[in-house]
Amino acid sequence: MRHKFWTNFLAAGFLLVGHANAQEYGEADPLFRSNDVLNVTITAPFKTLMKERPTVEDLPGQLTYVDAAGVTVEMNVGLRTRGNFRRQMQVCPFAPIRLNFKKSETKNTVFHKQDKLKLVGHCHDNSNRFEQVTLKEYLVYRFLNEMTDLSFRVRLLRITYVDSDRNDDEEIRYGFLIEHKDRLAKRVGLPNIEIPRTRVAALVGDYTNLTSLFQFFIANTDFSSISGEPDDSCCHNGKLFGYQAQLYYSIPYDFDMAGMTDAPYATPSPAFNIRNVRQRLYRGRCANNQHVPASVQMFMDNKDALYALVEDMQVLNGLSKRRMYWLMNSFYRLIENPKAVKKKIVRKCI
Repeated sequence: MRHKFWTNFLAAGFLLVGHANAQEYGEADPLFRSNDVLNVTITAPFKTLMKERPTVEDLPGQLTYVDAAGVTVEMNVGLRTRGNFRRQMQVCPFAPIRLNFKKSETKNTVFHKQDKLKLVGHCHDNSNRFEQVTLKEYLVYRFLNEMTDLSFRVRLLRITYVDSDRNDDEEIRYGFLIEHKDRLAKRVGLPNIEIPRTRVAALVGDYTNLTSLFQFFIANTDFSSISGEPDDSCCHNGKLFGYQAQLYYSIPYDFDMAGMTDAPYATPSPAFNIRNVRQRLYRGRCANNQHVPASVQMFMDNKDALYALVEDMQVLNGLSKRRMYWLMNSFYRLIENPKAVKKKIVRKCI
């Protein structure tokens, strides 16, 4: 009886899958076509960069890598710090960076068509724990890439940081680059919309529900699909894409506060009355409950692929994998139980 009920529950919403995966989108830029680790060297005045933390003016630097033909490629790049929370010195002594490329130098390189790129780094020098956080956040982006093309692509880097302020002192760390919103817009054929806020009714229902369930999967509450921070465009840890006369997609990013990422500094908002960031709270919209069965089915269809991403990440240590698996296991136990789906998801909508 339970199996029959669950089959009927899923069937009721299965035909509602549409926007998230049905459409064919354009090819990604060369940088984001591969999931291989890209080894790069970035030379810059990092001591000055992390002391002054500029957000307007770039400091000069160089990025080098060896291409597939074995040729060393060198490009000039501008560097500035970026972000809000992680740019604070007390949070991340090594702040997130924005790289500014010269398009004239990127032609015929893996960085072809790139202009400005967000680099997510290791936050603390000489800290393996924080480097593991970076790798886990990278995997969270890859999880969403596996579910839908309507997501920000990422590329993992093995970076040799050369500090020209400290007699070319070196440190080697993992980091990753995030697809620029303009390049994502080009890939999916939807312009980025800069407005302060929107309404739930103005968002594509099945996609919004899928990303809401995704946020529940990764144990993240630090987002909004309809509004941004004061004096900023919509949305909080998300970007709107679409046309004014049509429905929008609110595509999420920035997952460092998620329980799946498990950053030491991550704390839940007091508004949600949860103990820690690894405690799940569903923040999907009741208006989209009809799409819950289809969203659940998409997670079931991608279960093996999501687990494989963690298993195949050799640089992720055993403890990090176990903590990710624990959250993944608890999520799948829940969505495989119809009563639990109703109790923890459908009836917890807002």
